[in-house]
Amino acid sequence: MFSNKLTGLDKKTLRYWLIIFFLAVAIPTAILIQQSYNQLKWEAFHQHQLMADELARRIDNQLLQLIDKEEQRPFTDYAFLNVAGDPAANFFQRSPLSNYPVESDIPGMIGYFQVDSLGKLVTPLIPNVLDQAANYGIAGAELTERITLQNKIQSILSQNRLVQNDRKLSKNERSERIDEQDAMVAEAESIADSRDIRALENAPEVPYQGQAAFDVLKIVPKKSKQGSKLGRLEDLKLEQRFQDEQAEQKAFLADKEQKLARSKMVEKRARVERNVLPESIGLSSLSKKFDDDLNEDAVTATASPAIQANLLPLRIHTFESEIDPFEFSQLDSGHFVLFRKVWLNEQRYIQGILIDQQVFLTHMINASFGETSLAQMSNLLVVYQGNVLEAFTGQTSRGYLTSARELNGELLYQTRLSDPLSDMQLLFSITQLPAGPGGMVIIWLAIILAVVLCAGFYLMYRLGIKQINLSDQQQDFVSAVSHELKTPLTSIRMYGEILREGWASEDKKKIYYDFIFDESERLSRLINNVLHLAKMSRNEQQVVLKRLTIAELMDDVQSKVSTQIERAGFELTIRCNENVEQSTIEVDADWFTQIMINLVDNAIKFSAKADIKKIELGCQNLSNNIIQFTVRDFGPGIDKQQMKKIFKLFYRTENELTRETVGTGIGLALVHQMIVKMNGQIDIVNKEPGAEFRVEFPVK
Repeated sequence: MFSNKLTGLDKKTLRYWLIIFFLAVAIPTAILIQQSYNQLKWEAFHQHQLMADELARRIDNQLLQLIDKEEQRPFTDYAFLNVAGDPAANFFQRSPLSNYPVESDIPGMIGYFQVDSLGKLVTPLIPNVLDQAANYGIAGAELTERITLQNKIQSILSQNRLVQNDRKLSKNERSERIDEQDAMVAEAESIADSRDIRALENAPEVPYQGQAAFDVLKIVPKKSKQGSKLGRLEDLKLEQRFQDEQAEQKAFLADKEQKLARSKMVEKRARVERNVLPESIGLSSLSKKFDDDLNEDAVTATASPAIQANLLPLRIHTFESEIDPFEFSQLDSGHFVLFRKVWLNEQRYIQGILIDQQVFLTHMINASFGETSLAQMSNLLVVYQGNVLEAFTGQTSRGYLTSARELNGELLYQTRLSDPLSDMQLLFSITQLPAGPGGMVIIWLAIILAVVLCAGFYLMYRLGIKQINLSDQQQDFVSAVSHELKTPLTSIRMYGEILREGWASEDKKKIYYDFIFDESERLSRLINNVLHLAKMSRNEQQVVLKRLTIAELMDDVQSKVSTQIERAGFELTIRCNENVEQSTIEVDADWFTQIMINLVDNAIKFSAKADIKKIELGCQNLSNNIIQFTVRDFGPGIDKQQMKKIFKLFYRTENELTRETVGTGIGLALVHQMIVKMNGQIDIVNKEPGAEFRVEFPVK
């Protein structure tokens, strides 16, 4: 117990200090938890970033292996007919690329093709002389399918202005066309060198002829006719909060990537190889120059009957060719093209592979991505020259995303593929970053700490408020007891002095004696209540239950309260049913009598100014073998908001400075405690007029 008046602590001050205490504990705890959780998220981010780097390298290595395998193919594989073994043996066989259906480890590959310096396209699918296709084991139905596939390749390339319809040109026309191609290529390279990207993007679509279109594939930005449904990379709202926190690591990775790119660029060099081909592959225009300038083994012979029956004699040429590394680009139609330049006798050939974009990306990238845990927490964006081609995720049933707004998230990892796919980037964006097992521990720990802190704050506040209220009540009690003791003692002393000095007449003496008696009785009740409260608070007074009849209890109560009621000027009425007088209940007789005295005293005090000065005592038998005792007055009644508070210790309905009734606020609280300990219950209801206290005990 403490006195809030002495310490200066009130409810407002208590709330103020508890809030400061709560914030002083909660803020550092929240910061510590947040920092710990952020550290775990950063570690999880870094771990998944390493996983993304490993996946990107694995995809890159797989692509490089496929491209390296194609790099090793000789120039002659792109012709339908090859020379097998020693040229002097005159033995011919079909190219390994002439198989149908087309066989390749590159997913989505449509077919191989070759374009000469004048833009003429051939494929290894069809022999030069269609009438002799049967001699090479190609049936009519298969030949039709081969021609259909070649026409498809021709159509796709012509739609993208890479080849044109074949037409025989004169020598002057060929020279003029080559000069025009060189001029257009030089113009495109000049714009690219000036970094005028706007000029490149706004430049009209020039119908480059022959191989000139291949020269500008890597220069002019592509505007796919299919459109980029996912938009441009710079338009995506990818956050880089974690990326900004790792500037040093980003610089290290960038430097590492540049060194790796430089090392690969050094490795990618043109190679020179020696080739042997029959004249039928389309080199007849060069045969005269071969005869004059090259050291060749020209053999005119008849092919082996087992392989080339009914074929015209073929001339075999031996020559050297210089083969550039493969280049990669996306066409306007959305297809990918992997092509290389071959230099043969100062003339250039383009050999390449046409690839379906979606099949290629799905099998080469999404298949590897879907096998990792990254698919469950991130999207994988495939970007080519700034255009987002596809965005894969493992969280949708379709396996890919369909709109740009689905791509918003935190950037996890970004890298470029190696040459010749250096224009293609892989971006991993986070959709949901798992914090890992440690993160769940911190989350649950934070929840538990928050609950404990809030509960502790609430309990401390309730305890403080309770102590303040108790302190206020105790002070009110001291004030009330002082008032209750001082007033009667002063009156007793005054009347005692009058009687002692003999100043009172004989008719006044009885009045003074009665007043002294009443005041002493009131003091006795007050002292008894205080003593009872003190003993019950210390558990020093135990209830002694005995079986007593209702008649005995009511007679005892009537004898104790009748004088009290009459001296107060009230009328006592007892209403007790005859059928309950012999019923017995288990109570402590002294406690029961004090309960009724306190209730009567309370009724007298709060109905002192009532028009009807009457106190009613009653008893009746309720259902379930319950005996109910009632004490009713005819005063103003009790406010409904105070009905649940009047049984609290030291509670008074009036302020100590303004109250008009006497009392200490312990009488009804003492009544409630006594009734509960005797296994009874008490209630109060308003009547018209007055209030009625109802005390109930079970019948034994």
